[in-house]
Amino acid sequence: MADKDCIFCKIVKGEIPCHKVYEDDDFLAFLDIAPFVEGHTLIIPKKHYRWVWDMPNIGEYFSVVQKIVTHYRKVFKDEFVAGIIWGMLVEHAHVQIYPCPRQLHLNWPQGKLPPEKAKKLTRKLSF
Repeated sequence: MADKDCIFCKIVKGEIPCHKVYEDDDFLAFLDIAPFVEGHTLIIPKKHYRWVWDMPNIGEYFSVVQKIVTHYRKVFKDEFVAGIIWGMLVEHAHVQIYPCPRQLHLNWPQGKLPPEKAKKLTRKLSF
């Protein structure tokens, strides 16, 4: 089911243009309009899911991601392709890939996780 206000659903329907790099019956990959690096690509399911984790065919999804990353490694002649599953700016499941992002500087907090906090968090998250 498409979300009528979802920009990615509009791209899938052809209402908004994109620079497609891959498409099959279930998935679409296109260049980001505000790339961090050359080749910054979004890979989305054509069907609307809010989160990647909600997809019933997540294995197929990641097979497509792997296919695109493998291709990019050849094209860019570099094995390093980073990926992020964020999902905050557009409420449609998507994986972002960044070829050769060695020059990409993300401003994430630096520092070590204190051992006591790590133990507490491990207990909380373990199953």
